[in-house]
Amino acid sequence: MSRTIIALDFSSKEEVVNFLKQFDEPVWVKIGMELTYAEGLSIVETVKAMGHHIFLDLKLHDIPNTVKGGMKNLAKLGVDMTNVHCAGGIAMMKAAREGLDAGAPEGQRPLLLGVTILTSISKEAMNNELGIEGDVLDTVVKYALNAKEAGLDGVVCSVHEAKAIREACGEDFCIVTPGIRLADDNVNDQKRVATPAYAKEQGSSMLVVGRSITGAADPKKTYELIEGMMN
Repeated sequence: MSRTIIALDFSSKEEVVNFLKQFDEPVWVKIGMELTYAEGLSIVETVKAMGHHIFLDLKLHDIPNTVKGGMKNLAKLGVDMTNVHCAGGIAMMKAAREGLDAGAPEGQRPLLLGVTILTSISKEAMNNELGIEGDVLDTVVKYALNAKEAGLDGVVCSVHEAKAIREACGEDFCIVTPGIRLADDNVNDQKRVATPAYAKEQGSSMLVVGRSITGAADPKKTYELIEGMMN
């Protein structure tokens, strides 16, 4: 199984289709807000028709009943993974799981992840802007434990918190880590980044890689290089 999820940070279906034509085997891809808001949820059908696995990254965060209804409908799209914000609380996360269970065909429920603290958030921002005291690691681990209690399959977190979450939540807990860059890449707008080799060492289950692959001269070769580092 692939352990690399390619972030399709494009603004049109045409760009997505042209990019994915470079891959002759199924890969995991992430469809986020930029692409969804540009093309609508029909982009999911387009990518699924090409045979790929989809992580629908919309980060639902609302009152429990609203999230439950949203997830019930998202479950019908045939995506393989989706997510909510852990900050919504245990009741909201439980409702999200209930919505997926109700909406998905039997045996085809998407994996459900909780987003802990965004990789663009530093300790200073968490303390001073969000009003959460302490270290980022402590908050992330608490959020991960809440997600596990709520019945989620795993979390999205920085590589730098993966080891602590693995120790707290166990080997079967899925840990998906964005903020992945190759050694010579620009970190751009993310604060807590790491290389694939370090991510594997820290216990990441799967990586989310965007610009390092989509902006590469040879995206397929770069994807295969990263897969080789993880397997």
